[in-house]
Amino acid sequence: MRDLNEQQELRLEKSGRLRQNGIDPYPRRSRRTHATREVVDSLDDLAAAGQEVIVVGRLRARRDMGRTVFADIEDGTGRIQLLCRANTLGAEGLEFLKSDLDLGDIVEVRGVPMRTRTGEPSVDVREVRLLAKSLNPLPDKWHGLEDVETRYRQRYVDLMVNPEVRDVFLRRARIISEMRRYLDDRGFVEVETPVLQPIYGGAAARAFTTYHNALDQTLYLRIATELYLKRLLVGGIERVYEIGKDFRNEGTSTKHSPEFTMMELYQAYADYSDIMVLVENLVCTLAQQVNGSAQVRFRGQEIDLTPPWSRVPLRDAILQHTGVDYEAYPETESLAAAVREAGIETRPGATRAELIDELLDNTEPRLIQPVFLIDYPVELSPFAKRKPDNPSVTERFEFFIGGIEVGNAFTELNDPVDQDERFREQVAEREAGNEETSQYDEDYVNALMYGMPPTGGLGIGIDRLVMVLTDSPSIRDVILFPHMRARHRLVGQLSCS
Repeated sequence: MRDLNEQQELRLEKSGRLRQNGIDPYPRRSRRTHATREVVDSLDDLAAAGQEVIVVGRLRARRDMGRTVFADIEDGTGRIQLLCRANTLGAEGLEFLKSDLDLGDIVEVRGVPMRTRTGEPSVDVREVRLLAKSLNPLPDKWHGLEDVETRYRQRYVDLMVNPEVRDVFLRRARIISEMRRYLDDRGFVEVETPVLQPIYGGAAARAFTTYHNALDQTLYLRIATELYLKRLLVGGIERVYEIGKDFRNEGTSTKHSPEFTMMELYQAYADYSDIMVLVENLVCTLAQQVNGSAQVRFRGQEIDLTPPWSRVPLRDAILQHTGVDYEAYPETESLAAAVREAGIETRPGATRAELIDELLDNTEPRLIQPVFLIDYPVELSPFAKRKPDNPSVTERFEFFIGGIEVGNAFTELNDPVDQDERFREQVAEREAGNEETSQYDEDYVNALMYGMPPTGGLGIGIDRLVMVLTDSPSIRDVILFPHMRARHRLVGQLSCS
Protein backbone atom coordinates (compact mmCIF):
# COMPACT_ATOMS: atom_id res chain seq x y z
CA MET A 1 0.00 0.00 0.00
CA ARG A 2 1.13 3.55 -0.68
CA ASP A 3 0.01 7.16 -0.35
CA LEU A 4 -1.45 6.67 3.14
CA ASN A 5 -1.98 9.70 5.33
CA GLU A 6 -0.85 9.81 8.97
CA GLN A 7 -4.11 8.59 10.47
CA GLN A 8 -4.35 5.71 8.03
CA GLU A 9 -0.75 4.74 8.83
CA LEU A 10 -1.52 4.67 12.57
CA ARG A 11 -4.60 2.51 12.08
CA LEU A 12 -2.72 0.16 9.78
CA GLU A 13 -0.03 -0.21 12.42
CA LYS A 14 -2.70 -1.12 15.01
CA SER A 15 -4.07 -3.73 12.61
CA GLY A 16 -0.58 -5.20 12.25
CA ARG A 17 -0.07 -5.37 16.02
CA LEU A 18 -3.39 -7.14 16.45
CA ARG A 19 -2.34 -9.78 13.92
CA GLN A 20 0.96 -10.26 15.75
CA ASN A 21 -1.01 -10.83 18.96
CA GLY A 22 -3.16 -13.49 17.33
CA ILE A 23 -6.22 -11.28 16.78
CA ASP A 24 -7.69 -11.31 13.28
CA PRO A 25 -8.88 -7.74 12.52
CA TYR A 26 -11.27 -9.18 9.89
CA PRO A 27 -12.76 -12.43 11.29
CA ARG A 28 -15.01 -14.55 9.11
CA ARG A 29 -18.34 -14.22 10.93
CA SER A 30 -20.22 -12.75 13.85
CA ARG A 31 -22.27 -14.37 16.60
CA ARG A 32 -24.92 -11.62 16.72
CA THR A 33 -28.14 -12.56 18.50
CA HIS A 34 -30.04 -9.26 18.40
CA ALA A 35 -30.17 -6.08 16.31
CA THR A 36 -29.78 -2.94 18.38
CA ARG A 37 -33.41 -1.97 17.74
CA GLU A 38 -34.56 -5.33 19.06
CA VAL A 39 -32.58 -4.77 22.26
CA VAL A 40 -33.98 -1.26 22.74
CA ASP A 41 -37.55 -2.38 22.06
CA SER A 42 -37.32 -5.34 24.49
CA LEU A 43 -34.88 -3.75 26.93
CA ASP A 44 -36.88 -4.01 30.15
CA ASP A 45 -37.78 -7.67 29.61
CA LEU A 46 -34.22 -8.59 28.69
CA ALA A 47 -32.83 -6.66 31.66
CA ALA A 48 -35.29 -8.23 34.11
CA ALA A 49 -34.29 -11.70 32.90
CA GLY A 50 -30.56 -10.83 33.01
CA GLN A 51 -30.32 -12.27 29.51
CA GLU A 52 -27.08 -11.81 27.66
CA VAL A 53 -27.19 -10.48 24.10
CA ILE A 54 -24.62 -10.10 21.38
CA VAL A 55 -24.96 -6.93 19.31
CA VAL A 56 -22.79 -5.55 16.56
CA GLY A 57 -22.21 -2.17 14.98
CA ARG A 58 -19.83 0.56 13.99
CA LEU A 59 -18.12 2.35 16.89
CA ARG A 60 -19.46 5.90 16.60
CA ALA A 61 -18.52 7.54 19.91
CA ARG A 62 -16.34 6.83 22.96
CA ARG A 63 -16.14 8.70 26.28
CA ASP A 64 -13.25 7.67 28.56
CA MET A 65 -13.98 8.09 32.29
CA GLY A 66 -10.93 6.19 33.57
CA ARG A 67 -12.10 2.79 34.83
CA THR A 68 -15.36 3.23 32.90
CA VAL A 69 -15.83 3.93 29.21
CA PHE A 70 -19.12 4.85 27.59
CA ALA A 71 -19.36 4.13 23.87
CA ASP A 72 -22.00 4.11 21.13
CA ILE A 73 -22.31 1.55 18.37
CA GLU A 74 -24.66 1.71 15.40
CA ASP A 75 -25.98 -1.02 13.14
CA GLY A 76 -28.57 -0.82 10.38
CA THR A 77 -31.44 -0.52 12.86
CA GLY A 78 -30.13 2.19 15.18
CA ARG A 79 -27.72 3.05 17.99
CA ILE A 80 -27.19 1.75 21.49
CA GLN A 81 -24.90 2.82 24.31
CA LEU A 82 -22.23 0.54 25.76
CA LEU A 83 -21.27 0.65 29.44
CA CYS A 84 -17.74 -0.74 29.66
CA ARG A 85 -16.37 -1.16 33.22
CA ALA A 86 -13.13 -2.70 34.42
CA ASN A 87 -14.94 -4.90 36.96
CA THR A 88 -17.19 -6.52 34.30
CA LEU A 89 -15.23 -6.22 31.06
CA GLY A 90 -11.85 -6.71 32.75
CA ALA A 91 -8.80 -4.48 32.67
CA GLU A 92 -7.45 -6.13 29.51
CA GLY A 93 -10.77 -5.77 27.68
CA LEU A 94 -11.06 -2.13 28.74
CA GLU A 95 -7.53 -1.39 27.51
CA PHE A 96 -8.33 -3.12 24.19
CA LEU A 97 -11.35 -0.83 23.81
CA LYS A 98 -9.32 2.27 24.63
CA SER A 99 -6.10 1.57 22.75
CA ASP A 100 -6.72 -0.88 19.92
CA LEU A 101 -10.11 0.23 18.67
CA ASP A 102 -10.82 3.40 16.70
CA LEU A 103 -14.00 5.24 15.84
CA GLY A 104 -15.37 3.63 12.72
CA ASP A 105 -14.33 0.08 13.64
CA ILE A 106 -17.07 -2.54 13.43
CA VAL A 107 -17.28 -4.48 16.70
CA GLU A 108 -19.22 -7.27 18.34
CA VAL A 109 -20.29 -6.81 21.95
CA ARG A 110 -21.56 -9.39 24.44
CA GLY A 111 -23.35 -8.13 27.53
CA VAL A 112 -26.55 -7.66 29.52
CA PRO A 113 -29.11 -4.99 28.56
CA MET A 114 -29.75 -2.34 31.20
CA ARG A 115 -30.73 1.27 31.78
CA THR A 116 -28.31 3.78 33.23
CA ARG A 117 -29.33 6.10 36.08
CA THR A 118 -30.51 8.60 33.46
CA GLY A 119 -32.65 5.93 31.78
CA GLU A 120 -30.43 5.51 28.70
CA PRO A 121 -30.83 2.07 27.04
CA SER A 122 -27.41 0.41 27.29
CA VAL A 123 -25.54 -2.85 27.28
CA ASP A 124 -23.38 -3.71 30.31
CA VAL A 125 -20.45 -5.13 28.36
CA ARG A 126 -18.72 -8.44 29.16
CA GLU A 127 -16.74 -8.87 25.96
CA VAL A 128 -15.69 -6.77 22.94
CA ARG A 129 -14.54 -8.34 19.71
CA LEU A 130 -13.28 -6.61 16.57
CA LEU A 131 -15.11 -7.56 13.36
CA ALA A 132 -13.60 -5.10 10.86
CA LYS A 133 -10.81 -2.57 11.35
CA SER A 134 -11.56 0.81 9.77
CA LEU A 135 -8.37 2.18 8.22
CA ASN A 136 -10.10 5.39 7.14
CA PRO A 137 -11.14 7.78 9.94
CA LEU A 138 -14.74 8.92 10.01
CA PRO A 139 -15.52 12.48 8.86
CA ASP A 140 -15.31 15.24 11.44
CA LYS A 141 -17.82 14.70 14.26
CA TRP A 142 -19.27 18.20 14.15
CA HIS A 143 -19.25 18.99 10.44
CA GLY A 144 -19.91 15.53 9.06
CA LEU A 145 -19.62 14.91 5.32
CA GLU A 146 -20.84 18.17 3.82
CA ASP A 147 -19.10 18.44 0.45
CA VAL A 148 -21.81 17.49 -2.04
CA GLU A 149 -19.50 16.02 -4.67
CA THR A 150 -17.69 13.89 -2.10
CA ARG A 151 -21.04 12.66 -0.76
CA TYR A 152 -22.04 11.46 -4.24
CA ARG A 153 -18.66 9.92 -5.04
CA GLN A 154 -18.33 8.18 -1.66
CA ARG A 155 -21.95 7.31 -0.98
CA TYR A 156 -20.87 4.62 1.46
CA VAL A 157 -19.50 7.34 3.75
CA ASP A 158 -22.54 9.54 3.14
CA LEU A 159 -24.84 6.72 4.28
CA MET A 160 -22.59 5.98 7.23
CA VAL A 161 -22.53 9.45 8.73
CA ASN A 162 -25.76 11.08 7.51
CA PRO A 163 -28.81 9.18 8.83
CA GLU A 164 -31.20 11.37 6.85
CA VAL A 165 -29.55 10.20 3.61
CA ARG A 166 -29.95 6.58 4.62
CA ASP A 167 -33.61 7.31 5.34
CA VAL A 168 -34.13 8.65 1.80
CA PHE A 169 -32.94 5.40 0.27
CA LEU A 170 -34.92 3.24 2.67
CA ARG A 171 -37.99 5.25 1.71
CA ARG A 172 -37.11 4.88 -1.96
CA ALA A 173 -37.10 1.10 -1.53
CA ARG A 174 -40.46 1.32 0.23
CA ILE A 175 -41.93 3.48 -2.57
CA ILE A 176 -40.96 0.91 -5.20
CA SER A 177 -42.22 -1.96 -3.06
CA GLU A 178 -45.58 -0.26 -2.48
CA MET A 179 -45.86 0.60 -6.19
CA ARG A 180 -45.40 -3.06 -7.07
CA ARG A 181 -48.01 -4.07 -4.50
CA TYR A 182 -50.49 -1.51 -5.84
CA LEU A 183 -50.11 -2.71 -9.43
CA ASP A 184 -50.03 -6.42 -8.58
CA ASP A 185 -53.26 -6.05 -6.60
CA ARG A 186 -54.91 -4.61 -9.73
CA GLY A 187 -53.99 -7.47 -12.00
CA PHE A 188 -50.85 -6.08 -13.60
CA VAL A 189 -48.09 -8.57 -14.43
CA GLU A 190 -44.46 -7.56 -13.92
CA VAL A 191 -42.12 -8.59 -16.75
CA GLU A 192 -38.57 -8.02 -17.95
CA THR A 193 -37.70 -6.86 -21.45
CA PRO A 194 -34.32 -6.50 -23.18
CA VAL A 195 -31.86 -3.87 -22.01
CA LEU A 196 -29.65 -4.46 -25.05
CA GLN A 197 -31.74 -3.73 -28.14
CA PRO A 198 -30.97 -3.93 -31.86
CA ILE A 199 -33.33 -0.98 -32.48
CA TYR A 200 -34.03 1.52 -29.74
CA GLY A 201 -37.27 3.46 -29.50
CA GLY A 202 -40.17 4.57 -27.35
CA ALA A 203 -38.75 8.01 -26.58
CA ALA A 204 -36.91 10.94 -28.12
CA ALA A 205 -33.31 10.54 -26.94
CA ARG A 206 -29.81 9.57 -27.97
CA ALA A 207 -28.84 6.03 -27.09
CA PHE A 208 -25.64 4.55 -25.74
CA THR A 209 -24.07 2.24 -28.32
CA THR A 210 -22.23 -1.02 -27.74
CA TYR A 211 -21.11 -3.96 -29.83
CA HIS A 212 -21.79 -7.68 -29.56
CA ASN A 213 -18.70 -9.50 -30.78
CA ALA A 214 -20.22 -12.97 -31.18
CA LEU A 215 -23.21 -11.69 -33.13
CA ASP A 216 -21.15 -9.12 -35.02
CA GLN A 217 -23.90 -6.62 -34.28
CA THR A 218 -24.26 -3.08 -32.98
CA LEU A 219 -26.65 -2.92 -30.02
CA TYR A 220 -28.06 -0.08 -27.95
CA LEU A 221 -28.87 0.35 -24.29
CA ARG A 222 -32.61 0.88 -24.18
CA ILE A 223 -34.02 4.38 -23.86
CA ALA A 224 -37.49 3.05 -22.98
CA THR A 225 -39.31 -0.25 -22.48
CA GLU A 226 -42.42 0.84 -24.39
CA LEU A 227 -42.23 -1.02 -27.67
CA TYR A 228 -41.43 -4.40 -26.12
CA LEU A 229 -44.15 -4.07 -23.48
CA LYS A 230 -46.76 -3.27 -26.14
CA ARG A 231 -45.71 -6.35 -28.09
CA LEU A 232 -46.87 -8.31 -25.02
CA LEU A 233 -50.33 -6.76 -25.28
CA VAL A 234 -50.49 -8.04 -28.85
CA GLY A 235 -49.61 -11.45 -27.41
CA GLY A 236 -52.53 -11.34 -24.97
CA ILE A 237 -51.09 -10.09 -21.67
CA GLU A 238 -53.65 -7.37 -20.99
CA ARG A 239 -52.03 -5.57 -18.01
CA VAL A 240 -48.27 -5.43 -17.93
CA TYR A 241 -45.56 -3.34 -16.27
CA GLU A 242 -41.81 -3.18 -15.84
CA ILE A 243 -39.63 -1.36 -13.33
CA GLY A 244 -36.09 -1.06 -14.57
CA LYS A 245 -33.20 1.02 -15.83
CA ASP A 246 -33.28 3.14 -18.96
CA PHE A 247 -30.24 4.87 -20.44
CA ARG A 248 -30.09 8.12 -22.39
CA ASN A 249 -26.90 9.64 -23.72
CA GLU A 250 -27.57 13.15 -22.48
CA GLY A 251 -26.30 15.70 -20.00
CA THR A 252 -26.99 15.80 -16.29
CA SER A 253 -29.01 18.27 -14.24
CA THR A 254 -30.97 18.30 -11.01
CA LYS A 255 -33.62 16.22 -12.80
CA HIS A 256 -31.64 14.36 -15.49
CA SER A 257 -29.30 11.39 -15.20
CA PRO A 258 -27.98 9.25 -18.07
CA GLU A 259 -29.01 6.14 -16.12
CA PHE A 260 -32.39 6.27 -14.41
CA THR A 261 -35.24 4.07 -13.22
CA MET A 262 -38.62 3.98 -14.93
CA MET A 263 -41.90 2.24 -14.31
CA GLU A 264 -43.85 1.68 -17.51
CA LEU A 265 -47.27 0.04 -17.63
CA TYR A 266 -49.82 -0.75 -20.30
CA GLN A 267 -53.49 -1.52 -19.75
CA ALA A 268 -55.56 -2.97 -22.56
CA TYR A 269 -59.07 -1.64 -23.16
CA ALA A 270 -58.23 1.65 -21.41
CA ASP A 271 -57.41 5.17 -22.57
CA TYR A 272 -55.48 8.12 -21.17
CA SER A 273 -58.46 9.19 -19.02
CA ASP A 274 -58.37 5.82 -17.23
CA ILE A 275 -54.62 6.19 -16.73
CA MET A 276 -55.06 9.64 -15.17
CA VAL A 277 -57.29 8.12 -12.49
CA LEU A 278 -54.74 5.33 -11.92
CA VAL A 279 -51.88 7.85 -11.58
CA GLU A 280 -53.50 10.21 -9.09
CA ASN A 281 -54.66 7.34 -6.90
CA LEU A 282 -51.31 5.52 -7.13
CA VAL A 283 -49.21 8.58 -6.20
CA CYS A 284 -51.54 9.59 -3.36
CA THR A 285 -51.47 6.03 -2.01
CA LEU A 286 -47.66 5.92 -2.13
CA ALA A 287 -47.44 9.21 -0.21
CA GLN A 288 -49.82 7.94 2.45
CA GLN A 289 -48.11 4.56 2.78
CA VAL A 290 -44.55 5.94 2.91
CA ASN A 291 -45.02 9.36 4.54
CA GLY A 292 -48.32 8.91 6.34
CA SER A 293 -49.99 11.82 4.54
CA ALA A 294 -51.13 12.98 1.10
CA GLN A 295 -49.53 16.34 1.86
CA VAL A 296 -45.82 16.60 1.07
CA ARG A 297 -43.25 19.37 1.19
CA PHE A 298 -40.92 19.72 -1.78
CA ARG A 299 -38.42 22.51 -2.45
CA GLY A 300 -40.11 24.74 0.11
CA GLN A 301 -43.61 24.25 -1.33
CA GLU A 302 -46.55 22.54 0.39
CA ILE A 303 -48.16 20.14 -2.10
CA ASP A 304 -51.45 18.28 -1.76
CA LEU A 305 -51.56 15.00 -3.70
CA THR A 306 -55.20 14.25 -2.88
CA PRO A 307 -57.24 13.35 -6.03
CA PRO A 308 -58.67 14.62 -8.25
CA TRP A 309 -55.84 16.58 -9.86
CA SER A 310 -56.35 19.41 -12.34
CA ARG A 311 -56.53 18.56 -16.03
CA VAL A 312 -55.30 21.40 -18.24
CA PRO A 313 -54.77 21.36 -22.04
CA LEU A 314 -51.10 21.83 -22.91
CA ARG A 315 -51.98 24.76 -25.18
CA ASP A 316 -53.76 26.61 -22.35
CA ALA A 317 -50.95 26.02 -19.84
CA ILE A 318 -48.26 27.27 -22.21
CA LEU A 319 -50.31 30.31 -23.18
CA GLN A 320 -50.93 31.15 -19.53
CA HIS A 321 -47.30 30.94 -18.47
CA THR A 322 -45.40 32.11 -21.58
CA GLY A 323 -47.93 34.24 -23.46
CA VAL A 324 -47.43 32.19 -26.65
CA ASP A 325 -50.34 30.38 -28.33
CA TYR A 326 -48.53 27.89 -30.53
CA GLU A 327 -51.75 27.08 -32.41
CA ALA A 328 -51.77 30.68 -33.67
CA TYR A 329 -48.45 30.05 -35.45
CA PRO A 330 -48.87 27.05 -37.76
CA GLU A 331 -45.59 27.71 -39.57
CA THR A 332 -42.31 26.82 -37.88
CA GLU A 333 -40.72 30.16 -38.75
CA SER A 334 -43.53 32.24 -37.27
CA LEU A 335 -43.61 30.11 -34.13
CA ALA A 336 -39.84 30.50 -33.74
CA ALA A 337 -40.21 34.26 -33.96
CA ALA A 338 -42.98 34.25 -31.33
CA VAL A 339 -40.85 32.09 -29.00
CA ARG A 340 -37.88 34.45 -29.33
CA GLU A 341 -40.14 37.43 -28.77
CA ALA A 342 -41.24 35.81 -25.50
CA GLY A 343 -37.59 35.85 -24.40
CA ILE A 344 -37.00 32.12 -24.81
CA GLU A 345 -33.78 30.97 -26.49
CA THR A 346 -33.98 28.29 -29.16
CA ARG A 347 -31.38 26.62 -31.32
CA PRO A 348 -31.14 27.74 -34.96
CA GLY A 349 -33.20 25.47 -37.19
CA ALA A 350 -35.32 24.07 -34.34
CA THR A 351 -38.28 21.98 -35.47
CA ARG A 352 -41.84 22.86 -34.52
CA ALA A 353 -41.81 20.04 -31.95
CA GLU A 354 -38.62 21.39 -30.39
CA LEU A 355 -40.08 24.89 -30.21
CA ILE A 356 -43.20 23.68 -28.40
CA ASP A 357 -40.97 21.64 -26.12
CA GLU A 358 -39.00 24.81 -25.25
CA LEU A 359 -42.26 26.56 -24.37
CA LEU A 360 -43.17 23.62 -22.14
CA ASP A 361 -39.74 23.72 -20.46
CA ASN A 362 -40.45 27.33 -19.50
CA THR A 363 -43.92 26.40 -18.22
CA GLU A 364 -42.86 23.40 -16.16
CA PRO A 365 -41.27 25.20 -13.15
CA ARG A 366 -44.57 26.99 -12.48
CA LEU A 367 -46.58 23.76 -12.13
CA ILE A 368 -46.30 23.25 -8.37
CA GLN A 369 -49.54 21.49 -7.41
CA PRO A 370 -50.13 18.15 -9.17
CA VAL A 371 -51.56 18.66 -12.64
CA PHE A 372 -52.14 16.71 -15.82
CA LEU A 373 -51.24 18.64 -18.96
CA ILE A 374 -53.30 16.97 -21.66
CA ASP A 375 -53.73 16.85 -25.45
CA TYR A 376 -50.29 17.27 -27.01
CA PRO A 377 -49.59 18.10 -30.66
CA VAL A 378 -48.93 15.07 -32.82
CA GLU A 379 -45.39 16.36 -33.56
CA LEU A 380 -44.47 15.71 -29.91
CA SER A 381 -46.17 12.32 -29.65
CA PRO A 382 -45.15 9.68 -32.22
CA PHE A 383 -46.78 6.82 -30.27
CA ALA A 384 -50.01 8.49 -29.10
CA LYS A 385 -53.44 8.13 -30.67
CA ARG A 386 -54.95 11.19 -32.35
CA LYS A 387 -58.06 12.80 -30.90
CA PRO A 388 -61.07 11.96 -33.07
CA ASP A 389 -62.28 15.57 -33.19
CA ASN A 390 -58.83 17.06 -33.89
CA PRO A 391 -56.29 14.84 -35.70
CA SER A 392 -53.47 17.36 -35.10
CA VAL A 393 -53.70 16.65 -31.34
CA THR A 394 -53.07 13.38 -29.50
CA GLU A 395 -54.54 11.82 -26.39
CA ARG A 396 -51.42 12.28 -24.32
CA PHE A 397 -50.70 13.73 -20.91
CA GLU A 398 -47.70 14.47 -18.75
CA PHE A 399 -48.11 15.01 -15.05
CA PHE A 400 -46.16 17.54 -13.03
CA ILE A 401 -45.57 17.89 -9.29
CA GLY A 402 -43.45 20.53 -7.61
CA GLY A 403 -42.37 22.11 -10.87
CA ILE A 404 -40.98 18.94 -12.50
CA GLU A 405 -42.40 16.43 -14.95
CA VAL A 406 -42.80 13.06 -13.23
CA GLY A 407 -44.66 10.95 -15.78
CA ASN A 408 -45.93 10.64 -19.33
CA ALA A 409 -48.91 8.73 -20.74
CA PHE A 410 -50.86 8.10 -23.94
CA THR A 411 -53.86 6.51 -25.41
CA GLU A 412 -51.55 4.26 -27.37
CA LEU A 413 -51.39 4.33 -31.13
CA ASN A 414 -52.47 0.91 -32.41
CA ASP A 415 -53.08 1.69 -36.10
CA PRO A 416 -50.13 0.10 -37.96
CA VAL A 417 -50.58 2.35 -41.01
CA ASP A 418 -50.49 5.52 -38.89
CA GLN A 419 -47.54 4.17 -36.90
CA ASP A 420 -45.67 3.37 -40.11
CA GLU A 421 -46.16 6.94 -41.34
CA ARG A 422 -44.99 8.46 -38.06
CA PHE A 423 -41.91 6.25 -37.99
CA ARG A 424 -41.07 7.46 -41.49
CA GLU A 425 -41.49 11.08 -40.39
CA GLN A 426 -39.12 10.39 -37.49
CA VAL A 427 -36.58 8.84 -39.86
CA ALA A 428 -36.78 11.93 -42.10
CA GLU A 429 -36.07 14.16 -39.10
CA ARG A 430 -33.11 11.95 -38.18
CA GLU A 431 -31.72 12.25 -41.69
CA ALA A 432 -32.12 16.02 -41.37
CA GLY A 433 -29.86 16.00 -38.31
CA ASN A 434 -32.11 15.37 -35.30
CA GLU A 435 -30.40 12.45 -33.52
CA GLU A 436 -33.07 12.17 -30.82
CA THR A 437 -35.87 10.88 -33.06
CA SER A 438 -37.02 7.27 -33.13
CA GLN A 439 -35.63 4.65 -35.46
CA TYR A 440 -37.96 2.71 -37.76
CA ASP A 441 -38.94 -0.51 -35.99
CA GLU A 442 -40.23 -2.90 -38.64
CA ASP A 443 -40.92 -5.72 -36.19
CA TYR A 444 -43.03 -3.44 -33.98
CA VAL A 445 -45.16 -2.40 -36.96
CA ASN A 446 -45.51 -6.08 -37.83
CA ALA A 447 -46.74 -6.77 -34.30
CA LEU A 448 -49.36 -4.01 -34.63
CA MET A 449 -50.52 -5.62 -37.88
CA TYR A 450 -51.74 -8.58 -35.81
CA GLY A 451 -53.90 -6.15 -33.83
CA MET A 452 -53.23 -4.47 -30.47
CA PRO A 453 -56.28 -3.68 -28.34
CA PRO A 454 -57.14 -0.10 -27.38
CA THR A 455 -54.58 0.66 -24.68
CA GLY A 456 -53.60 3.23 -22.10
CA GLY A 457 -49.87 3.46 -21.38
CA LEU A 458 -47.85 5.21 -18.69
CA GLY A 459 -44.24 5.91 -17.77
CA ILE A 460 -43.28 7.26 -14.33
CA GLY A 461 -39.76 8.44 -13.51
CA ILE A 462 -39.10 6.64 -10.24
CA ASP A 463 -36.19 8.91 -9.36
CA ARG A 464 -38.24 12.07 -9.80
CA LEU A 465 -41.17 10.65 -7.87
CA VAL A 466 -38.81 9.77 -5.03
CA MET A 467 -37.44 13.33 -5.14
CA VAL A 468 -40.94 14.68 -4.55
CA LEU A 469 -41.91 12.19 -1.84
CA THR A 470 -38.64 12.60 0.09
CA ASP A 471 -38.13 16.36 -0.47
CA SER A 472 -34.83 15.79 -2.24
CA PRO A 473 -33.76 18.75 -4.41
CA SER A 474 -31.64 16.84 -6.95
CA ILE A 475 -31.94 13.53 -8.76
CA ARG A 476 -28.43 12.69 -7.53
CA ASP A 477 -29.80 12.77 -3.98
CA VAL A 478 -32.02 9.76 -4.75
CA ILE A 479 -29.62 7.69 -6.89
CA LEU A 480 -27.21 5.73 -4.75
CA PHE A 481 -24.27 5.97 -7.12
CA PRO A 482 -24.89 8.80 -9.61
CA HIS A 483 -22.59 9.19 -12.58
CA MET A 484 -19.85 11.76 -12.00
CA ARG A 485 -17.13 13.21 -14.17
CA ALA A 486 -13.90 11.26 -13.70
CA ARG A 487 -11.21 12.81 -11.52
CA HIS A 488 -7.73 11.81 -10.33
CA ARG A 489 -7.32 9.55 -7.32
CA LEU A 490 -7.22 11.44 -4.04
CA VAL A 491 -4.12 11.42 -1.87
CA GLY A 492 -4.81 9.16 1.08
CA GLN A 493 -6.75 6.52 -0.82
CA LEU A 494 -5.48 2.99 -0.58
CA SER A 495 -3.90 1.34 -3.56
CA CYS A 496 -1.98 -1.88 -4.09
CA SER A 497 1.66 -1.74 -5.15
